[in-house]
Amino acid sequence: MNGYTGKILRVDLSEGKTWVDEMPESFYRRYLGGNGFVAYYLLHEMPKGVDALGPDNLLIFGTGTFTGLPIAGAGRSTVGAKSPLTGGYGSADVGGFFGAELKQAGYDGIVVHGKAPEPVYLWINDGEVEIRDASHLWGKSTLETQETIQEELDDKRVRLAMIGPAGEKLVRYACVINDLRHAAGRTGTGAVMGSKNLKAVAARGKARVPVADQEKFRELSRWMVENWKDQHWGMHDLGTPGGLMGLNAMGALPTRNFQDGQFEGAEKITGSTLRDTIMTGREGCYACPVRCKRVVEVHEEGMDIDPIYGGPEYETIGSFGSNCGVDDLKAISKAHEICNATSMDTISAGMAVSFAMECFENGLLTTEDTGGLELRFGNAEAMVALTQMIADREGLGDLLAEGTDIAAAKIGGSASEYSITVKGQPFPMHECRTRHGQGLGYALSPTGADHMHNFWDDGMANEPLGETFQELGVYEALPRHDLSPGKVRAYMYGSNWQWVHNHLGNCMFISWSRDQMANIVSAMTGWKTNVWELMRAGERGVTMMRAFNMREGLTRDDDRLPLRMQSHFVSGSVNEEPIDPEVLEEAKETFYAMMGWDPETGVPTEAKLQELDIAWVADQLK
Repeated sequence: MNGYTGKILRVDLSEGKTWVDEMPESFYRRYLGGNGFVAYYLLHEMPKGVDALGPDNLLIFGTGTFTGLPIAGAGRSTVGAKSPLTGGYGSADVGGFFGAELKQAGYDGIVVHGKAPEPVYLWINDGEVEIRDASHLWGKSTLETQETIQEELDDKRVRLAMIGPAGEKLVRYACVINDLRHAAGRTGTGAVMGSKNLKAVAARGKARVPVADQEKFRELSRWMVENWKDQHWGMHDLGTPGGLMGLNAMGALPTRNFQDGQFEGAEKITGSTLRDTIMTGREGCYACPVRCKRVVEVHEEGMDIDPIYGGPEYETIGSFGSNCGVDDLKAISKAHEICNATSMDTISAGMAVSFAMECFENGLLTTEDTGGLELRFGNAEAMVALTQMIADREGLGDLLAEGTDIAAAKIGGSASEYSITVKGQPFPMHECRTRHGQGLGYALSPTGADHMHNFWDDGMANEPLGETFQELGVYEALPRHDLSPGKVRAYMYGSNWQWVHNHLGNCMFISWSRDQMANIVSAMTGWKTNVWELMRAGERGVTMMRAFNMREGLTRDDDRLPLRMQSHFVSGSVNEEPIDPEVLEEAKETFYAMMGWDPETGVPTEAKLQELDIAWVADQLK
């Protein structure tokens, strides 16, 4: 088989045994990899209704079709499980080097069952697998864990996917950290890893992934090597924070827990400010020339930041910065370091802090509750302190570690109005009252609010429409605040394609065209594939995710936006327009019908499952 190893590693931690499934080519062509693998195993093998933090949950590491091949964007992989944060489908995509190393070590994925009696780590070395004791690693930071394991294995090139103390303490939005600087951030997969007493997965591989057409593959690879500066220099120079001022100008920068869309301190936290002040270098992912990752370093009294943990992305700057009213890049970077060291999602942690700040400012929390912290918007010191408290599950941090929906229910009063979530997962740092198609995407996302498999209304508002829309059969420009059937159709096509990236293990920031992506898959695998077949794989994957959520008890009522999205900004930005819940309901029903889901319940129909060649899913929905 070309492009894959053909092997899925199975690990039963309860029994302390491992085995290998050799999968047929049809399995790979149908599900591709990444989220496709996660959705398949969760739905096909895991019983209904298991405790997300119990031993029966499955933890899945999935590489993609691209992963591990020497081509730009091929450093990504997926971690998935039933989410302890949402109770539904959980997955997170991550860059770095671990995914490539796992594939080169001989496996396209890992399915982890059970729970080890004591802490362990998994060691995968060129196909050989060993479950090792990790009792001496429990409680250690990700850096201490990496250094200790690399020293034990006598190899500095060993790559790790691991958790820190937040994962061990079952913070419901704990994440899996790859190589210290790359986070599989969302939905709480790090807590699932901690619940299984699995501290890390270490991989080392020297085998090359076989490629069907080396000449065609090299031609495609060379194109990006020769053109990346023209395509991606801004991302190299400023990283993901490069777009912060543009978002602020249009009223789309979340500010003070999504009360506003513009931040008066925005210029102090931009990508250019970061570059010109505390940034000391750039890093990247496997085989990628763009090197968009920031590296920061600070050594001051009361503020010491180790560059080993990299530096904050836009989402981190938004969540700990503008959304907490904080304009101090050093404090934001310290919160980022805490999250990477302890394995915690920066988006959810920052949103937990901003939620608590609004509760404090409205009298629902006092200094007695906060351990003396004056938890007001703009208090950088309090923001950093509370982030550490969440990771340690100390004081108020213990409550916030459960997620803002659970915290709001316990705090009471108007606290639920300040929990800005979908299905229990906090919003990412993109304001959807300026982009209603994106708001629909938040509501419909199988993982809870997420921007990476979403829709960006901005491009569709431009006349004439670009080829990225027209080649999908979308020809009419529509305003950002539109939620007509035309916008719903464009969202459906666009979101299904976004899932293709996550199946392939391709970075969305690398500007391969759809045709180029199909050509890369063909060159690697030898399949005579095309964009249509890949789109169907994306639709197949998200339909399985939907089926999983329906099986686990989620309903169409969970496809909703928080109340705040129905109200105006406090400052009344001219670019914002609240989302009418009745219009959103109509758009949801239209989307269900377009996807072949029951318009009333949102459950995929048996006919649709047959069309997507996953008729077996119908048995899971009975």
